[in-house]
Amino acid sequence: MLSARSLFQEILDNDRSFQLFCSIAASGETQGGWENGRIAALLPESMRDLAPKVTRHGADEDKHGRIFNALLKKRGLEPVDVPADTDYTMLLERRGIGLAHEKLRREERLTEDDIVVYLAHSRITEQRASDQMVMLVKYFGDHPEIGNAVRMISADEDNHLAYCHEELLRLARAGHGRRIHQALRECAMAEIQVYRQVSLAVMANMARLLGWSGAKSAVLTAGVHAMYAYERAFGWRRMVTLAMPERRDALSGPPAPAPAY
Repeated sequence: MLSARSLFQEILDNDRSFQLFCSIAASGETQGGWENGRIAALLPESMRDLAPKVTRHGADEDKHGRIFNALLKKRGLEPVDVPADTDYTMLLERRGIGLAHEKLRREERLTEDDIVVYLAHSRITEQRASDQMVMLVKYFGDHPEIGNAVRMISADEDNHLAYCHEELLRLARAGHGRRIHQALRECAMAEIQVYRQVSLAVMANMARLLGWSGAKSAVLTAGVHAMYAYERAFGWRRMVTLAMPERRDALSGPPAPAPAY
């Protein structure tokens, strides 16, 4: 029977599929670390109070990249090149979602609108990351090889999501509400399309590495399309909703250490 648990177990048990999975994850987290570091350096003067939290966000993402690379090293594996069609971050950028890397490479201050866009983009993508990590913790939180890693990353992703909710609500109260709503809607609709595209690409790569039958691949492909249809019709609303989190000021202080990694 096909299930999220059985599929991920299959990926985990095979060195080549595990190598690709961790390489994709490490690449995305490392990109996120760089982006947040640049945003922290380029914040407008009116928003410099956000710098410690944006810096902390970036440090957490860097840590996650190191964790995935450490999981590879523990198995004696090296990172592999990430296929372009699985690069979630860059595919979003090509759709004009988030802040372009070209802009972040300049030495020009960002605008308040840029920070609204950054936080809206983060609210959507961190929701996706948080949901995925909750699933991994549910099924593999006690796994001897990856359990500690997925629990640590999941806690961080929950903090990132809480931070995005809190800061966007603060900016809405400061008069940015209409722009926030627009940015969240645009990002959510683009993200669910990119997520489908990346999911299909990852599935195709895993099918090749693991020798899945055509029937199995077809069932999984249908599942990806069904999820997209649901999110396109209904699920996006959850992604654009803002609510004050129970965990306030979630990114204050230094990142949680990861001495094992």
